[in-house]
Amino acid sequence: MQFIRDIHNAKRGKAPVISFEFFPPKTDEGDRNLLEKTIPALMTLKPDFCSVTYGAGGSTRDKTLTIVERIQNEHGLTAMAHLTCVNSTKEQLGEVLADAKKRGIKNILALRGDPPNGVGEFQKTPGGFEFSHELVSYIREVGGFGIGTAGFPEGHIACREGKHVDWQRLAQKVQEGADFVITQLFFDNRDFFEFRDYLVKLGVNVPLVPGMLPVLSGSQIKKFTTMCGAKIPAPMLAKLESLESDDAAATAYGIDYATQQCEELLREGVEGLHFYTLNKPHSTTAVVRNLGLAGK
Repeated sequence: MQFIRDIHNAKRGKAPVISFEFFPPKTDEGDRNLLEKTIPALMTLKPDFCSVTYGAGGSTRDKTLTIVERIQNEHGLTAMAHLTCVNSTKEQLGEVLADAKKRGIKNILALRGDPPNGVGEFQKTPGGFEFSHELVSYIREVGGFGIGTAGFPEGHIACREGKHVDWQRLAQKVQEGADFVITQLFFDNRDFFEFRDYLVKLGVNVPLVPGMLPVLSGSQIKKFTTMCGAKIPAPMLAKLESLESDDAAATAYGIDYATQQCEELLREGVEGLHFYTLNKPHSTTAVVRNLGLAGK
């Protein structure tokens, strides 16, 4: 398995790095669907790597690592484990990293994490970390891992000082050891371009990878954006509301919208695209094929 930074370095100037995100299912049937159906379907696109999320409060710690390990062993695809500061001491985070290393996991996405169920304020665990830059620094200190972190083109929902302060903190995370940045979902590329330009002026030169979500329905995306603070452009929202009773049409619109977003991002030189698959292969497959990137 490769370090993701090396994947980016090898493809720079040649083709964009394509990656997918999965979440640990809650049932055995969900596990089988993910590992035996969804991932094999998406493997036909020849992605460069994937990532697996870490449940609220570390609730999927073992499952996240197990799925990452199985993806690497059964599908030969470099996989990255998410890791958060929520409900964990420094010692416990060290145990997770030691376990990951034993399983052959070489890449970690270091996140502060959200409160369980996304409710209330983040609370630092005594003996743990309050900010993701501390986790980045700690993982670099432990050694042996490629490190990714999250960026927010519209600013983090919890950063009351505004998006520029949030972006300055992201630059600090890069200085402390992050190899690349994967962004929160967004639907207006102007937000990403402003984010990217600001970070470049701060001297950030690691890959800034847009996180892309092909929308499935209006109700779904309203829920997601409420949780993460992203906005839905008015024309997009109006279109989705007009398709409220037609899931197939909403999905098709989501594919078209994401394809157009990605086309512009690629024209403007992004080094990769990271797709939030929601453990479903259809929309992501359609977008990647629309872009002519399957197997690139």
